[in-house]
Amino acid sequence: MKRLIPSPWLSFGLFLGWLMLNRSTSAGQLLLGLVVAIVAPLLMAPLRPTPGPLSRWLTLAQLIARVGRDVVVSAIQVAAGVVRLRREPPRGRFVVVPLDLRDTHGLAALAMITAVVPGTVWTEIAPDNGALLLHVFDLDDEAAFIAHFKADYERPLQEIFG
Repeated sequence: MKRLIPSPWLSFGLFLGWLMLNRSTSAGQLLLGLVVAIVAPLLMAPLRPTPGPLSRWLTLAQLIARVGRDVVVSAIQVAAGVVRLRREPPRGRFVVVPLDLRDTHGLAALAMITAVVPGTVWTEIAPDNGALLLHVFDLDDEAAFIAHFKADYERPLQEIFG
């Protein structure tokens, strides 16, 4: 059964999505939905990454809470920066953060974190995975930002992904 349906939840979602998009539960649509739900995950299976070596679940929960807090705080800071835009323009800069993290799953998680936190407008990981280049909306102290970034995001990801 696992060979026929490698991703049951994905298949279930595709089947339901097919039926909702077509607004029909006729026999033909049920059959087409079933075909899509079975064939699409089989075709996409080679593209699916291998699962990451997760450990330290408490650290993961703390990281999720920290990112959630930082999203809210950063959104407020960005909003305040936009309000005072005419009086005091933001000091946006590109920052290079040297990385010790090498795990591909950890790097992907780090890229996602920087994408959801307001104030980081743009992110790029160096081809050798040795540095992260990101644009920060308003930056006072680059060294303090790098230290905060490494302590709050990179170090927990190193613990989680080994």
